[in-house]
Amino acid sequence: MATTIPPSMAPSTANWHWKNKTVTPWAKTWFERELTTVSVQGDGSEIVSVEKVIEVDGDVELGQRKSKLITIYDCKVELDWTGTASDGTEVSGKLTIPEVSHEITLDKTSDYSYNWSLKTARSPEVDALFALAKARLPAALEAKFAQFPTAIIETHGRDLTVSATPTREGTPAPAAASATSTATAATPASSAAAARPAVKASAPAVNTSTVSVEGNFMAAADDLFSLLTDEKRIPAWTRAPAQSTAQKDSVYSLFGGGVHGKYVSLTPAKEIVQTWALRSPTWPSDHHATLTTTLEQGSDSTKVTWRLEGIPLGMEEETERNLQGYYVHGLKAIGLGTEL
Repeated sequence: MATTIPPSMAPSTANWHWKNKTVTPWAKTWFERELTTVSVQGDGSEIVSVEKVIEVDGDVELGQRKSKLITIYDCKVELDWTGTASDGTEVSGKLTIPEVSHEITLDKTSDYSYNWSLKTARSPEVDALFALAKARLPAALEAKFAQFPTAIIETHGRDLTVSATPTREGTPAPAAASATSTATAATPASSAAAARPAVKASAPAVNTSTVSVEGNFMAAADDLFSLLTDEKRIPAWTRAPAQSTAQKDSVYSLFGGGVHGKYVSLTPAKEIVQTWALRSPTWPSDHHATLTTTLEQGSDSTKVTWRLEGIPLGMEEETERNLQGYYVHGLKAIGLGTEL
């Protein structure tokens, strides 16, 4: 249900107050659908996949205050996993993640913990697959968990955010003319005015700020450049569909369309400059920031810095958390992390 504004309350004032929406049933469906797409492979024919989400226990809410949308959730997730060992043995087990929460996913207050069990009788091949599951499945799951807060906001954000722009959504279009209205003859002055082209109103100025995040990765700069721009490789760390042609002025989209823009310039293994916008109720319409990604090759790792200029004021903390969660953590989740 869309939020309505009392006649005496301006949209900015309406967005200042706390509003919450419980989305727990939707969240359980999201986990059941999204986690069962997670799969990892070994160095040979081994493969491990999430077969079924058994239980999602906890509460999920979306809150809004001071025009900011805040995800509030803490869930225990239980799932069944299956795999095929190198000798063809079908292996199954259970995995419990005691806490999937905003604090872990976005605030990084602690690491995820995993409680594993094995249902299949043990053998050297089964044990090897079990070790593979423990080594690689968490990173793939955490990349999926990183998408959860954005999915909450994209799906339910409009229900909490009051728009200053009137909308006809859900209402019939106005009739071309009213049957009860009295026709008014057009005067020369009114005809001349009608003939003049309408002046397009300029978009309101957006006060902005800048945030930067960085990470060190165990990969060469040219390989990281490819991971960040190659349409076929991007989903490895975003865990979502992508559109990207690494050419100046070409459009791109990441995270299933959640982030989009155009490439401004690309210097292989050195720098990527691109316009950047969120498909989110909290992001101003037709506003683009500029994301500059620099890569500094070291002796055994590469430092990557993301500098995002043009963030609407008030969205700095949320945007910085998302850059850390989706970009830095996304790349580290595929095994490129380093403690440097």
